[in-house]
Amino acid sequence: MIEQGQSRVGSTLRANRLRLALGIVLVEGLLVLFDAIPWWTALVLAGLAFALYLGVGRESTQQAVRESSWIAAVSQLAVVLVPAVALVVTTVIVVAIVVAAVIALALLLRDRR
Repeated sequence: MIEQGQSRVGSTLRANRLRLALGIVLVEGLLVLFDAIPWWTALVLAGLAFALYLGVGRESTQQAVRESSWIAAVSQLAVVLVPAVALVVTTVIVVAIVVAAVIALALLLRDRR
């Protein structure tokens, strides 16, 4: 049921806004990771999307504008974080491999047969 002051598009966007934002982050984040889109471009887009949300979207009387600007701001801000998250995950994996190698080496050196 559509409540008063809400449109069908606005209600659909509201119901799926997190899913839509995550889909955008997945696609655009991969493009940033593989340098198809420069990181600084993603940073500028995130700033613009956030400013648009604060300036127009948050106070808009049209639900579709509010939801669209929220989706754009959240997705663009999350895309900025993708390279940092990739760096942290890579570091954790490298540390885990080094720890496993040290343990394996210690086991081999303890073997006295």
